[in-house]
Amino acid sequence: MTVPHHHNKKRQAPLPLQQQQKQQQQRQQQQSSDQETILVTGGAGFIGSHTVVQLLNLGKRLVIIDNLCNSSEEALRRAQALAKHQGGKGSFIFHKVDLLDGDALRQVFDRYKFAACIHFAGLKAVGESSEIPLGYYQTNITGTLNLVQLLQKHQCRNVIFSSSATVYGLPSSDEPIKEDAPTGAMNPYGRTKQYIEEILNDTANSEPGKWNIILLRYFNPVGAHESGRIGEDPNGTPNNLMPYVAQVAIGRRPIINVFGNDYDTKDGTGVRDYIHIQDLARGHVAALKKIESTTRTNKTLGCVPYNLGTGTGYSVMEMINCMSKVVGHALPYRVIGRRSGDVATVIADPSLAAEELEWKAEKTLQDMCDDLWRWQTQNPEGYAASESSSSLLHSIAVPLTPLPGPHSHITVSTSATSAIRKKMAKMHGGRSTTPALTANKALQNAF
Repeated sequence: MTVPHHHNKKRQAPLPLQQQQKQQQQRQQQQSSDQETILVTGGAGFIGSHTVVQLLNLGKRLVIIDNLCNSSEEALRRAQALAKHQGGKGSFIFHKVDLLDGDALRQVFDRYKFAACIHFAGLKAVGESSEIPLGYYQTNITGTLNLVQLLQKHQCRNVIFSSSATVYGLPSSDEPIKEDAPTGAMNPYGRTKQYIEEILNDTANSEPGKWNIILLRYFNPVGAHESGRIGEDPNGTPNNLMPYVAQVAIGRRPIINVFGNDYDTKDGTGVRDYIHIQDLARGHVAALKKIESTTRTNKTLGCVPYNLGTGTGYSVMEMINCMSKVVGHALPYRVIGRRSGDVATVIADPSLAAEELEWKAEKTLQDMCDDLWRWQTQNPEGYAASESSSSLLHSIAVPLTPLPGPHSHITVSTSATSAIRKKMAKMHGGRSTTPALTANKALQNAF
């Protein structure tokens, strides 16, 4: 009998991350259907990545698609690590796919069977949408049409849509806004959200008793994961107040512009409803649980909107002052003129979400500023300094572009597409990605 010489065996090197992910994908496809798969579009973005962490913590199995035009694969890598550290038993597979590439999207649906879809993907800058409205309509609306057509074809009728309070337009009073308030978005970005809501509502009405669609109308998401590991990392000039304030605080930008201080508010500056990103992510989990509990009773929701906000308003100066205290010194700002279309106060009435989703915002203004500053100080350049050479990417991939690919279900004329591409490339120094904005345009939806 020969004794094997174990000491002569070569130690097997660990598999590269991409190969590990491939094996995980194969295991995921072989698992039984009792662990259902959720499609998450735009899952590498600010709101998407925070929601992914919470879903992984609940043990959910995800397929994430994102074209990475305004997000980072590093966010997903960190989300995966955070969930693992917190004991999360979920898993995900990531494909770099643009919703405008119908062929790539069909491949995703051919490969997996989805129980539900959380739809974050889309362009989201108010100022930019006025510069390139056709790009926004094509990206957000056509992308959603491509997605919903495939969801319907593949019998997945459980959808959570990332909408926005911009669908309400100009509120008629300073009272908290309820879901039955009139809609009337005032910019191309807001109109894409409003039109998608109408498309989803029409789709649900066309097949009574089949669809569960929840429209989540966000107010003003701020903050970051309490670990400081994931947060908002906008390309170019930030589009919203607090990321801009944080970049001034860290020294990346010189001064904060305050648009008007003569409103009928406590200090003359505009008042908005700010919600911590972790509370917002919990709102998506609550919406998913609502859909799951509804399907267990063999009932359907149709298409239902919910506000996700705190019900409490803070002024621009309150936000700046709170951040100044967290940073440890007064942040520089200047008051300039009002912007056309701005109103004094916009606050959510979140009572319907509390009643029907059993959800309520828990984080405070102090939490928002503390967590945002922790993220900013730990990541002064965002994710860029930490981008890894290893990739989570799988085989389905398309070019980084927010404009129609050759396989889009719905197309625009060649001249229109070319004009939009040239506009976006010119604004980005020749790169065909989401353009940077001037400081004033970037803050159009900030306060």
